[in-house]
Amino acid sequence: MASVRRSIWIGIKCAELTRAKKNSIPLVSCLSTVLHSRSVYTKSITKEIHHISNTDKELDSGKLDKLINRPTCIILNWLLASRKAVMKYADLYLAEGFDVITVNCRPWQLVWPKRGAQVIGMDLLKVMASSDVTYVVHGFSVGGYVWSEAMVQAMKDSQRYQPVLDRVKAQVWDSPADITEVPVGIPWAMFPNNRPAQLATRALIKLYLKAFYNIATVHYERACNLFYRTPCTAPGLFLLSSKDPVGKEERIRRACDIWINMGIKCTLQCWPDSPHVLHYLKHQDEYVALVRKHLHDNVKELKQLS
Repeated sequence: MASVRRSIWIGIKCAELTRAKKNSIPLVSCLSTVLHSRSVYTKSITKEIHHISNTDKELDSGKLDKLINRPTCIILNWLLASRKAVMKYADLYLAEGFDVITVNCRPWQLVWPKRGAQVIGMDLLKVMASSDVTYVVHGFSVGGYVWSEAMVQAMKDSQRYQPVLDRVKAQVWDSPADITEVPVGIPWAMFPNNRPAQLATRALIKLYLKAFYNIATVHYERACNLFYRTPCTAPGLFLLSSKDPVGKEERIRRACDIWINMGIKCTLQCWPDSPHVLHYLKHQDEYVALVRKHLHDNVKELKQLS
């Protein structure tokens, strides 16, 4: 079994290095970039969590609790997402007056939850608790799992962290992936154009999930169950595709139905053929309109501006 783990590790690191070369746009502290003729400032909070703002005044302090009272969107990235791709979504929120926190999870952090996704989830909770601002969560693919791990940690100290979850006023879930899609999603993210590598990696991951149930699979199951029975009851917008092999329509509709039965207001948009986490590129105008309506319907600060 050690050889299985080692094989997966080597494959993951090779894929990360390859994608890193292609997407080599560094996230430098207080980096000023120009996006749509607007200065955007980025500061690293942890290695996987970054704060993006239209102004560097708050970033100079290095503390999130110094934020001016501005709603903040938490973007939970898909695996190996490039900064350029994530900024397309960040810009949507920046234009609405939000600050943005991006959360990244690498393949190895997904495969070894106790040292990876659970640490990221706890770090995210601490960041959220450090400020009293309103939050919106916008998650993609395995970002749903990372958010679920954050909620698992929150429920260990609900007296402290439930009020933090209650400050989330809207949720947007783009192609959220269930535990059953891990053997499909990781190979797809690592080797998007290499079918033989996808199949080999998928077989190894399936073997790994069976062999290391107590190390990995049990954590996936617990977190995914909490996503369905979420303690974060903000209205949800689900964006999906009938042809997506990773964020499957049946499972996302099931999550939406469970939330509605829990009393959570939900909206669901299913396109017929857009690829996994690429609905924005295929249906940009409709995607933006749905997200903006969801925000203005549920975020008090935006309602006051309407």
